[in-house]
Amino acid sequence: MIDTEMKPKPVDATEQEGTKSARPETGDDAAEPPPPDVIEPDARLSPEEAEKARKRYLLKRFWISARGYWSRRGDGFAWPCSIGLLALIGMNVGFQYGINVWNRSLFDAIEQRNASTVYHLASLFPPLVLGSVALVTFQVYVRMLIQRRWRSWLTRSLIGRWLANGRYYQLNLIGGDHQNPEARLSEDMRIATESPVDFVAGVISAFVSASTFILVLWTIGGALTLPIAGTYVTIPGFLVVAAICYAGITSSSIAFIGRNFVQVSEVKNQVEAEFRYTLTRVRENGESIALLGGEEEERNDLDRRFGNVRRQWRLLAHQYMRTSLVSTASMLIAPVVPVLLCAPKFLDGSMSLGQVMQAASAFTIVQAAFGWLVDNYPRLADWNASARRVASLMMSLDGLERAEQSDTLGRITRGETSGDAMLSLNDVSVSLGDGTAVVKETEVEIKQGERVLVAGESGSGKSTLVRAIAGLWPWGGGSVNFREGSRMFMLPQRPYIPSGSLRRAVAYPRDADDWSAEEIGAALDKVGLGHLKEKIEEEAPWDQTLSGGEKQRLTFARLLLHDPDIIVMDEATAALDDKSQDAMMETVTRELPDATIVSVAHRAELEAFHSRKITLERRDGGAKLVSDIELMPGRKAGRSLLRRMVGKASRPVREK
Repeated sequence: MIDTEMKPKPVDATEQEGTKSARPETGDDAAEPPPPDVIEPDARLSPEEAEKARKRYLLKRFWISARGYWSRRGDGFAWPCSIGLLALIGMNVGFQYGINVWNRSLFDAIEQRNASTVYHLASLFPPLVLGSVALVTFQVYVRMLIQRRWRSWLTRSLIGRWLANGRYYQLNLIGGDHQNPEARLSEDMRIATESPVDFVAGVISAFVSASTFILVLWTIGGALTLPIAGTYVTIPGFLVVAAICYAGITSSSIAFIGRNFVQVSEVKNQVEAEFRYTLTRVRENGESIALLGGEEEERNDLDRRFGNVRRQWRLLAHQYMRTSLVSTASMLIAPVVPVLLCAPKFLDGSMSLGQVMQAASAFTIVQAAFGWLVDNYPRLADWNASARRVASLMMSLDGLERAEQSDTLGRITRGETSGDAMLSLNDVSVSLGDGTAVVKETEVEIKQGERVLVAGESGSGKSTLVRAIAGLWPWGGGSVNFREGSRMFMLPQRPYIPSGSLRRAVAYPRDADDWSAEEIGAALDKVGLGHLKEKIEEEAPWDQTLSGGEKQRLTFARLLLHDPDIIVMDEATAALDDKSQDAMMETVTRELPDATIVSVAHRAELEAFHSRKITLERRDGGAKLVSDIELMPGRKAGRSLLRRMVGKASRPVREK
């Protein structure tokens, strides 16, 4: 099949932040199996055939991971629960057979007007019913236990792969069919793990039931002799033949009528996911939409997407109507057919009333078994669509994993510095997944306590270089090295404010109880958010409540609490005015005097708070570091000093 296309797209700001060790992460990924090899479609296939081959591979890819639940690395309860479910299915069919035999005996006793036998059989009926109900109930419990544990195991496994090495972020940078991963990990995963268990349990139950009661039909019905054109034709096991013919007619009818069910259901799930995603985008960007007065445009877009949903639901409704026509007709006709077939034998006295009723009951059970697929065809279609959507996400993650393990696609390595350097970039090149260079040949060594400003025109690769330092952008070459044991903290332009209490928002990504309310309040005071101290324990939609400037102030309070060794800021003061920006930078300089800072910013005023300035210049073949200069010391020197500094920037002290 076609591999995930590794073509990163430009992103304006890192969306996640947090303190993390700057040491290279070893992890235990080696214990995980490697991603499966991609199977390319035959080049001689037509586009339609290639698409069918791709869909078949997606189902195969889903099972490659999903069947691991029953492997040695899977759930220890998987096999015991599965065997228990099979045993319960067998016992339940046994109880069905017992009720079927009881049914024959009862009607024979009624036909013979044997009151004592009728009363005796009536006393046996409650235990048979209670036993059957108990078995069915326990069978449902075990079946749903398998579904719940399988979904939990596979979801944890896939989320682990999704979150590992920043892949959840890297998926935004590459092409592929993995949009709306949240829907694939939730609703699609639920359907993809529930339906197979229902399907297997249903098929096994149907097979055992059909096998058992076909023997009953063969034994009771015997042969039927019919006069045809002056001769007599004997049909052995005529009830079995009738049951098979009847099931063949209904099954082939539903297969023909519902031949487009899978495709329609798959498209319906996709447009539903797109509609949900659009609604989420409107909610998340409500302030910007309201300020711009974009309600009408958003309404038009939502109407268009919901129109797609309605069209697909209409097509799906037509499919349901056709299949319901066949299944309902079959349900009404099935109980009557065996009675009519057995009527001649009953009338000539070769069959008792009990045998007729037993045959009718067995025939109905056999039809239900044969018709199980007919009744569950829509669910099978839903499963196909959901499993493929989950598998598409798996394939995109496979592509990222292969890129991590590949020797042909360059990757930036992470190691430890030597000497007194806190952070060093050794021949670092940053490239797209297809090898196109964004930044190349960057050599920088930064000592403890240095404050380095990364400058350059828009699009020169500054933010991309920052992401490479943070480990979010893996493609390229060279190495990013940190002092052993050092901790790094990221401040992106778009701060992330988690849901919950203000305490959690300030403490993120560490636990909210790692600091006392007094410590958190003191940090808020230092960044000018003292008015929020009384709301530290309050749970509110802080991401929507706080202004852009307040969000950036809050991330500075978060920074003071975490007290990292290395601070990387990507336009972290863009939402602040000049006075507030100066106050934040002075606070960081005062409270964290030994921290090493790497900043990306466009404002020249920020040079007053940095000791070095490196400049990237966009060139053919990738941006290049063109200057590395020492800045004049001094923080609060006034705007005139800043102007002098800017004027002297053309006289570098140290050139590279």
